[in-house]
Amino acid sequence: MTIKPGEPEGVSPRTATDAMEVRGLTPSGSPRIAHRAGSDVPFFVVMGGLGGSFVLLIVAMLAADLAFTSPQHFAAALSKPEIQRAIQLTLVSCSISALLSIWVATPLGYLLSRFSFRGRWLIDTLIDIPVVLPPLVIGLSLLILFHLPLGDTNLERIMQESFGVRVTYAEPAVVLAQFSVACAFAVQTMRVTFDQIDARAEQVAMTLGCRRSRAFLEIALPQAWRGIVAALTIAWARSLGEFGPILVFAGATRMRTEVLSTTVFLELSVGQLEAAVAVSLLMVLAAMAVLGVVRLVGAKVVR
Repeated sequence: MTIKPGEPEGVSPRTATDAMEVRGLTPSGSPRIAHRAGSDVPFFVVMGGLGGSFVLLIVAMLAADLAFTSPQHFAAALSKPEIQRAIQLTLVSCSISALLSIWVATPLGYLLSRFSFRGRWLIDTLIDIPVVLPPLVIGLSLLILFHLPLGDTNLERIMQESFGVRVTYAEPAVVLAQFSVACAFAVQTMRVTFDQIDARAEQVAMTLGCRRSRAFLEIALPQAWRGIVAALTIAWARSLGEFGPILVFAGATRMRTEVLSTTVFLELSVGQLEAAVAVSLLMVLAAMAVLGVVRLVGAKVVR
């Protein structure tokens, strides 16, 4: 076999050419320039147009709200005693609901993430029910739960006689209605959080004699702080936007069980569209602040 000048000894011309192609070189040794089949502009136009249509819809709705109301309308709405009371109850109820959600979601999310057991699929399904059910159904179910006959009494009467607390159509009903939905989102967030935390450190600690409870408190829980903050803010935001369960289970009594979501409904029912839009913008600002906290924390949340 004749070896051409510049060709490695013992390497056939075909083999050398294939090696150059693999390295992205031309037979002469210069870098090979990639040739595209066509322009990427149509791809980005189609994808951007489809995705951007939804973004434009959100921007258009917010712009319409801003154009409809004015600073005077906004100030007038916030000066109403009823709306001020609704703001106070909203802040308190959403905070209590979010804290209760974290209190429940953290252990439940950990158990669902770390262990496989019989009936786990059923628990997963039950947790997701508040997410997919119509909100009015949740409120109706809570109302039936507290007034379902239990012999000659019911749960509402037991709460009043034993603890002196009225639940239905009172402030506790607002918190319970918000919690029933917000907790499901918090559990999903915490489960994803613990899924992303490597369990080997806990296993090593238990191998060295550490109890599982201590491994959870000192190893898993500190690593999950970003997820806890994200779950807390998401539960708070979900409680803020809750309407159906509150309307059915707690009612919309002014100066008593009225929150911002029901304020919009009440203002619309009496023809005060400017006040309803002003309250809606206030809720948008609160939601944006909460989502900003989630982005700032940087937790990876799967919805």
